[in-house]
Amino acid sequence: MKPADTPFLPVSQNELQVMAYTDPLTGLGNRHRMRDRVSQISTERASDPAPFTIGIANLDSFKPINDLFGSAAGDEILCQVAHRLKACIPDGALVTRHDGDEFAFVLPLIFERASAEKFGQMIREVLSAPYDLGDRNVRLSASFGFAIYPFAGAEFDELLKSAETALYRSKRRGRSQITVYSREIAQEMKRATQLEQALRNAIISDAIDVHFQPIVSLSNNQVVGFEALARWNDPDLGFVSPGVFVPLAEERGFIDALSETLLRKATEAALSWPRELFLSFNLSSAQLMDPGTSSNVLSILGRVGFDPHRLELEITETAVMSSTDTAHRILSDLRQAGVRISLDDFGTGQSSLGRLRDFIFDKVKIDRAFVSRINSDRASEHIIKAILTMCDGLDLEVVAEGIEDYSEAVKLRSLGCGMGQGYHFGKPADGIATLRFLHENYYDSAAIDRVSA
Repeated sequence: MKPADTPFLPVSQNELQVMAYTDPLTGLGNRHRMRDRVSQISTERASDPAPFTIGIANLDSFKPINDLFGSAAGDEILCQVAHRLKACIPDGALVTRHDGDEFAFVLPLIFERASAEKFGQMIREVLSAPYDLGDRNVRLSASFGFAIYPFAGAEFDELLKSAETALYRSKRRGRSQITVYSREIAQEMKRATQLEQALRNAIISDAIDVHFQPIVSLSNNQVVGFEALARWNDPDLGFVSPGVFVPLAEERGFIDALSETLLRKATEAALSWPRELFLSFNLSSAQLMDPGTSSNVLSILGRVGFDPHRLELEITETAVMSSTDTAHRILSDLRQAGVRISLDDFGTGQSSLGRLRDFIFDKVKIDRAFVSRINSDRASEHIIKAILTMCDGLDLEVVAEGIEDYSEAVKLRSLGCGMGQGYHFGKPADGIATLRFLHENYYDSAAIDRVSA
């Protein structure tokens, strides 16, 4: 039997208009609705352009949760976010959903920075409460960017771009941040964009250099290894601190390319050193969240022909806290291959003792914040003593970082610290200068040690 034909129901012009202006998932307005509302307010205030504000909210770390729990759970979270926002925006305001996990606001009665920040703080609290996914709860934070008409733009596209610039700055500063657009912020973001592009070009053109700082045995000042440190001297920007460009590479998602280039260069240079000297190299927090890190590192060592037993990878406590299970697997795979693992900046984190219990390390590096005050601050001296005693009991080697003068080296040696690093023993230098340093400071003393033995 042929089923009855379903009658065709024409869609009215009004219904088409509603569909064109509505986000189908959440029922909120979309970008077209926001544009119309901004245009309406601008027209109403044309003769007396009183300020109003638009804002953008972006959920922090939504993608990993969406990937972990699935798109259905992600959609449920977005709907719950929309419900909360509709319930708490002031009368006359508009909330819309744009692409993905981005929501926007039109706030006719918010005229200046302090009010925009206060509104952002209120919404931030609303969105920070747990989201119910049935069998589990998840928490999210949000970052915000606001732009005030007409100071940040008289037209919708310009105003929205200003809000996006403010949001970008919030994202750069970390999670759960609030930024209101200003010309100073625009200049700051312009410089950041220029820096990012220059860094990408430098990585592609292999222009990031590796320098090496000696690590010595405090018992005889003999060099035992070197730490590899990234250096970038741009033709236009000049010297750029690794404290600036390394976090930028992490944030913008190309730390892997930078790190792999630096590790290749460092291991190639270290092939020219005596085989008993080790190479210390830093892994970033982003790399400890990437399951492919261990295979990438070992692949580079294999291509270069560098013995994994000569490599020490330095990680920070903050890095291993980012993704504990993944980090544990990465470090276990590397240690099994012979790579040694060092915990950097020890004593500055919030649960260092717990990290020593949960992870297997070979070495601990005492942060320079304690070393620099060892002769002037009794608390720093006692902290170093306690670290040395603990590491001795755990059979961990110790390096004191940031040794600047002879008296600090003498004090650390008297306390039983095995190794030291800092300007007192040598500044970071490029590969050629490092070879010269070895010829001047290592080969002769090594020969004397062999004769004495």
